[in-house]
Amino acid sequence: MFCKSDIDNLKTDIQAQIGQKILIKGTLGRSKFYEKVGTVQNVYSNLFVVKCDEEEGNTSYNYTDVLTKSVELSIFDGTNYLPLDIPIFDEKKAKKLAVVQD
Repeated sequence: MFCKSDIDNLKTDIQAQIGQKILIKGTLGRSKFYEKVGTVQNVYSNLFVVKCDEEEGNTSYNYTDVLTKSVELSIFDGTNYLPLDIPIFDEKKAKKLAVVQD
């Protein structure tokens, strides 16, 4: 379980990258992986949209996929792809926060 602030912070970080080239790495299951290069097109409340360079059309991703590391994002800085700084998800910490907030 994530705090709303974790998702809001990630959304703000990704929104700052609109128009930037990014590298997306993810898993398809059963030891199958993919890498895509694209541009952040738009940011919505529950997902963000990336226009991939090698495909026609757009692909959308959930913020929770990024927070759980199912999808990894790296931002192109002109010479290299640098990983987006994402806080490490700690399930025990999230449970403690949920108990305190209730």
